Amino acid sequence: MHLKIRNLSKSFGQFRALSGVDLDVGPQEFVCLLGPSGCGKTTLLRIVAGLEPFDEGTLELGGRDLTRVGAQHRGFGIVFQSYSLFPHMTVAQNIGYGLRIRKAPGAAVAAKVAQLMEIVHLEAFADRYPWQLSGGQQQRVAIARALAVDPALLLLDEPLSALDARVRVELRTEIREVQRRLGIPTIMVTHDQEEALTMADKVVCMNAGTIEQIGSPQDVYARPRTRFVADFVGTSNLLEAAAAQALGPDVAGPLPVQKGTDHLLALRPEDITLTRAEDGEAAVVRVTYLGNSKRVALDWRGIRILADGHRGLDLEPGDRASLSVAPGAGVWVLP
Repeated sequence: MHLKIRNLSKSFGQFRALSGVDLDVGPQEFVCLLGPSGCGKTTLLRIVAGLEPFDEGTLELGGRDLTRVGAQHRGFGIVFQSYSLFPHMTVAQNIGYGLRIRKAPGAAVAAKVAQLMEIVHLEAFADRYPWQLSGGQQQRVAIARALAVDPALLLLDEPLSALDARVRVELRTEIREVQRRLGIPTIMVTHDQEEALTMADKVVCMNAGTIEQIGSPQDVYARPRTRFVADFVGTSNLLEAAAAQALGPDVAGPLPVQKGTDHLLALRPEDITLTRAEDGEAAVVRVTYLGNSKRVALDWRGIRILADGHRGLDLEPGDRASLSVAPGAGVWVLP
């Protein structure tokens, strides 16, 4: 099923939450809506779910207009940040709830519940209640419940944000494996760039109600188009053209010709090579140990630059260093 969103806009009073949003979600595709709080990503998800009306535009699934189709008739599975499990029901009863209210035969419900408990690794927890589970286990139940009704589209609203870091990493891998196995098109809202880069087929970078860039994780990281994307997805050094050209003529290729626009060079810290040098142009300001690497803040020609080096890099605050950048490492972005 192909979800097609065109020119979608939504306002809350005088506040423009979404403006002219265009987005396609293909069959079996995992799409992450990525952006800071207030950028419109959750509003967009709620509109797709049928929980929020929109002012302008079109919303279609498989050629079917969803404008007047209520949430309960869209056939979507939804998982929120809060697990919203029924406390008086066991794991098995929670997972099978959607099938039971659809009056599915008891044998079919039992078979589906057993299949999903195996998929989310909860076979041994069928008779436990939500309060007897960890946060990660409760979220697995919520995901299995959403999948039980064979949804045409799976919608995830920051499903991992309430979990600790280790569980988040484990569960995002499991969610992606389940989604691939079942082939259900999925939209996930997140403000966590690592989640988006590791889980998505397509990342949608949103800012102030608009889409700044859509692309694969590799595209949005290695080839950001705007200052916002370069700064929000990972860390970038953003340099004006004069400073960028001082690094070398081939750092990013020719400056794009676009009348009335001053482009910036986005340069990732890992693309800068540092060498300790008494006569180096850069002064080391700060060195942060990151385990497998070190992040070095430098003052270079009056500009603050961040560079990454291996953990054995012999630089300390006050040292001088020279820096070099491989040809083609930088990307010109719109300011």
